[in-house]
Amino acid sequence: MSHHQGHELAATAQALVAPGKGILAADESSGTIKKRFDSIQVESTEENRRSYREMLFTTPGCEKYISGVILYDETIRQKASDGTPLAQVLEKRGIIPGIKVDKGTKKLPFTDEKITEGLDGLRERLVEYRGMGARFAKWRAVIEIGDGKPSDLCLATNAHALARYAALCVEEGLVPIVEPEVLMDGDHSIDRSEEVTERTLHFVFRALFEQRVPLEQILLKPNMVLSGYSAKPQASVREVAERTIACFKRVVPAAVPGIVFLSGGQSDELATAHLNEMNKIGGFPWELSFSYGRALQAPALKAWAGKRENFEAAQRAFAKRARLNSEARYGRYTPEMEKEAA
Repeated sequence: MSHHQGHELAATAQALVAPGKGILAADESSGTIKKRFDSIQVESTEENRRSYREMLFTTPGCEKYISGVILYDETIRQKASDGTPLAQVLEKRGIIPGIKVDKGTKKLPFTDEKITEGLDGLRERLVEYRGMGARFAKWRAVIEIGDGKPSDLCLATNAHALARYAALCVEEGLVPIVEPEVLMDGDHSIDRSEEVTERTLHFVFRALFEQRVPLEQILLKPNMVLSGYSAKPQASVREVAERTIACFKRVVPAAVPGIVFLSGGQSDELATAHLNEMNKIGGFPWELSFSYGRALQAPALKAWAGKRENFEAAQRAFAKRARLNSEARYGRYTPEMEKEAA
């Protein structure tokens, strides 16, 4: 890889975490988007998926808050209603197109844990995606908390795959978003979440180091440190923010330009509140931003309900969530803002 290319990737990584901006994850797999559409009684056809995503991508003014969009393989091949490829629709608005490249999870042998597949043929796919306009990529590892979980085997295998993916991306001129998601399902305490998140990130950054991945050219997409979703009581917004920052300071090198949180199972409002609190506290070396799927889309999906005549209302709902998360990047969000008109 040339020095010039390294400079270009570092610049793209910085642009994705530009002040006040974050990433829209619109890379739901066919199974996941069907679940989303089922919730509003809309059939998951290729045309409905295309139409829904075009609606999001063409939201007036969203480029003020959205730096990049993670696309699914089907989506990067689709065109807007006027015939423009969707990746170009984004590019024309100054939004950077990205692509999810993993092939989902399978059972990790001899465990009841998961490993992400998709390394075979990945280099060739990256070349193709780059030709279609993608400038960054994403790969998700899934780590569960439970009795004896995660095992070192699970952490090492997933970290190794994440680093192999990241190294290939950098070589082919795409910024890799490295996503080790520790799932928050369970009744475990926030102490346990913090311990597992720290251990997971140790494995990930060691693998990235071993595989020579330049940290200036990547972004990290982690979970926040939360109480298990069914734990009683739930940690406060302040505690989540403090624990998450403390944990990351121990294990995420300062060379990483930005951390773009996933929203996981959090409500859209809570995901914004947590991000806001972290940025209010401050004192860390990276940009702290968002790469939300459901937490950016939920109100828009509801407003749309599969009907062309609801496009504008759905776009207003999406723009509002994007704007509130943009405020959270500055630590300026308040719950009162939720009541403002979209």
